[in-house]
Amino acid sequence: MTAVTATGRAAAGAALAILLGLLAARSAAAQQAGVPASAFPPPERPVAGIVTDTWSNEASRDNAGEAGKVFGLLGIRPGLVVADIGAGSGYDTVRLAPLVAPGGTAPAGHVYAEDIVPTYVERLARRIAELRLGGIVTVVAGEPADPRLPPGAIDLALMVHMYHEIEQPFGLLWNLRPALRPGARVAIVDALRPTERHGTPPALLRCELAAVGYRETASYPLDAQSYLAVFVPQAMPASPAAIRPCPNQPG
Repeated sequence: MTAVTATGRAAAGAALAILLGLLAARSAAAQQAGVPASAFPPPERPVAGIVTDTWSNEASRDNAGEAGKVFGLLGIRPGLVVADIGAGSGYDTVRLAPLVAPGGTAPAGHVYAEDIVPTYVERLARRIAELRLGGIVTVVAGEPADPRLPPGAIDLALMVHMYHEIEQPFGLLWNLRPALRPGARVAIVDALRPTERHGTPPALLRCELAAVGYRETASYPLDAQSYLAVFVPQAMPASPAAIRPCPNQPG
């Protein structure tokens, strides 16, 4: 065995150890299962399929400046604990991390990067390990109706260009509630298109969030094709069975 081969194997082993550590941390953060998806009514509109772990290539997204605008509107600052739900490739996660924990030294600032697709979760864990963000970011394997976030931990739950892909939105929003701290917000970015075309009409979004007890507090146009809506939790329905789905609305 050559020295180069040994060094390469050692490096690969170290990287794998880091990845496994991250996955273990992610599993530890995942909480007891919430209310099962079967308890909730299905949405009365199409659910877009998950086709990729990134909404667009990162250079194009950087040039568009959407993330910076969204983070500014939401007042992202050191010390916040943010859940990036449907994190995919981690585009927003890796940009949130230095804002909530500058220099990696702010112990209260943290990002929970959640996704439901196992291959996305594994790739994201590798990316976090390679960027040495393990002290700031916890990767979480969620479920379609349950983000599996730790209770009382989250200041802001962020969903970027993925709400239309949630196959059980009422379940996810219901099971998200225990993770939210007092005063927490839920922020959703989506396109001004029907759900089957990978967007969510704002009126439909408001209706579905209201059905689970979330009130819209702000809405911002981001460009001619997309928007940001912000919600806060209010009184929940008495039970999942009491939730009334919203009629489908075209874009």
